[in-house]
Amino acid sequence: MLGLMERMIGAQSVDEVWACYLEGLNTFGFSKAMYGLVNFHPKLPTFASFEDILFLSNHDKAYLDTFIGEALYKDAPMVKWAAENDGAASWRLVAEMFEAGTLSAAAQRVIQFNRRMGVVAGYSISFRGLSVRSKGTIGLVGAPGYTQDDVDGIWDEHGRKIMTLSSLLHLKATNLPRDLPYSLTERQREALEWVAEGKTTQDIAVLMAISTAMVEKHLRLAREAMDVETTAHAVAKASRLNQIFSARG
Repeated sequence: MLGLMERMIGAQSVDEVWACYLEGLNTFGFSKAMYGLVNFHPKLPTFASFEDILFLSNHDKAYLDTFIGEALYKDAPMVKWAAENDGAASWRLVAEMFEAGTLSAAAQRVIQFNRRMGVVAGYSISFRGLSVRSKGTIGLVGAPGYTQDDVDGIWDEHGRKIMTLSSLLHLKATNLPRDLPYSLTERQREALEWVAEGKTTQDIAVLMAISTAMVEKHLRLAREAMDVETTAHAVAKASRLNQIFSARG
């Protein structure tokens, strides 16, 4: 486990961290996992854009097409629990509510779908946000044939290790650059970084050894790439998505 965690610490991409994490989960009897990290404006009711969401999963496509693609997750009881709580919780909580008939009709449909897909026993983890703008959660699914009693037993014995491993995943995912459908050039990144340091256009021109017109061009193209209207917003968004001030290769 120590060697696996050392590999995660040294990983330079989210995909590499995720592969190590899944390897660790398998040793504890969890075969599937779904991780979500959202960044949002705390005063807005919805996420600003799709880029604000980091989603990782090794679930089958058929499962994800419905649970994510058809937004079934919006009614999932453990997703709602994770949004409102920090820490870890057994899925026994939902199973008992389902059997007692206290879940909404929409939530019952989610449970029925999960059971059809073999997603029946697991644990959910909700991480304490590093800021009011972010929230990270993960759902762990026991291997095929495992009951909730089996999963709870695993957690009783190895819960601290699994929490530590999961927290490391969350911290790395929060701080590593994202793979995005667009990219900033090195000069665009450099210009935004100087703006973030409080430099004027004239200052940046001297620091980058280019004309002020070229600085303005780099900043304009950076705004277009980030799909924002102002340079201040471009700096904020690029920082949030770890596109500036990050070690890249």
